[in-house]
Amino acid sequence: MSTKMTGVDQQLIRDLAGILNDTNLTEIEVELGDLKVRVSRHAPAVHAIAPPPPAYAATAAPAAQPAAPAASAAPAAAPADPARNAVPSPMVGTAYLAPAPDAKPFVEVGQKVKEGQTLLIIEAMKTMNQIPAPRAGTVTAILVEDAQPVEYGMPLVVIE
Repeated sequence: MSTKMTGVDQQLIRDLAGILNDTNLTEIEVELGDLKVRVSRHAPAVHAIAPPPPAYAATAAPAAQPAAPAASAAPAAAPADPARNAVPSPMVGTAYLAPAPDAKPFVEVGQKVKEGQTLLIIEAMKTMNQIPAPRAGTVTAILVEDAQPVEYGMPLVVIE
C-alpha cells in the first residue's frame, strides 16, 4: 500500500479523516477517475447497540418476573423498553425522515402507524430504500436525525 501512496494527495486523506470525525461516520470512500480512496476507522460503539443483546435480554426477562415489578418502578426499566421496541436499520447508509428536503416527514412522534407503513428511507449505494414498520403501533421516539449516517442494526424508530 505504501507504493500506491506516493501518487495520492495526502491532504485529501487528511480531509477525509476530518470528515469521519466531524460526521461520526466509520467509513468514507471517494472515487476520482481511476483513483479510489477509502478511509475507515473502528467504531466499538456500533457493536453496543446491535440487535442480539436486546433479544437475549428479552428471553431473560420472563425468568425474572418476580423482580420485574420492583424494577418497573425504577427509572432503569424505561430505557429497556425502547431497545426492545426499536426498529433496527437493515443496512448501512444515510437515513432521511422525509421523501424530499422540504416535504413533511414520513412519521412523527405520537403518530399511529400501520404494519408496512414507511417510517423513513435509507440511501445506500445511491438507492433509496423504504424502511417499513414491522408492526402496527404508536411512534414513541425517532432515534435518528434527518440525513444522519446509520449502521446496520442501529435503532431508528421506537414503535410501542
